[in-house]
Amino acid sequence: MSEIELDSIDRAILRALQRNGRLSNVQLAEQVGLSESACLRRVRQLEETGVIDRYVMLVNPQAIDRDGTVFVRITLDGQQAERLAAFETAVRQVSEVMECYLISGDFDYLLRICVSSANDYMRIHEKLTSLPGVLRVQSSFALRTVHRTTELPLDESSPQPANGAGNG
Repeated sequence: MSEIELDSIDRAILRALQRNGRLSNVQLAEQVGLSESACLRRVRQLEETGVIDRYVMLVNPQAIDRDGTVFVRITLDGQQAERLAAFETAVRQVSEVMECYLISGDFDYLLRICVSSANDYMRIHEKLTSLPGVLRVQSSFALRTVHRTTELPLDESSPQPANGAGNG
């Protein structure tokens, strides 16, 4: 991905689309103070350069009885590249895993999992313990969500995107 300098209009477009990805070009142009053609040109440039990765809709977890969050710390029995790759391939197949990070420190991976109940998590726990190389699984149930957002900060002091940003 090539680097792009984001000006205040680009940031306004990104903020608006992060809040509502279904805005029409007419609505977006009006919100950011551009003509429709100029706005569309900017959005296409943001898409082509990879600043806009994709468009999604968010499901309300409470509406589908998946509003429980469990943070899971996974320790593998080794950290060889093959061990990490095998685990990473397998964990992608566990649909309840919303996020998975390779972590430095006392454990190898941190996962965020959405569940409906403690019993539901027991089912998922069995899946996790059977993944390749798993030595230890430690789980913490979130008691309450204090703050959650999908919007990245886009103020003027935000760093400019580097090559490869957004590819994840």
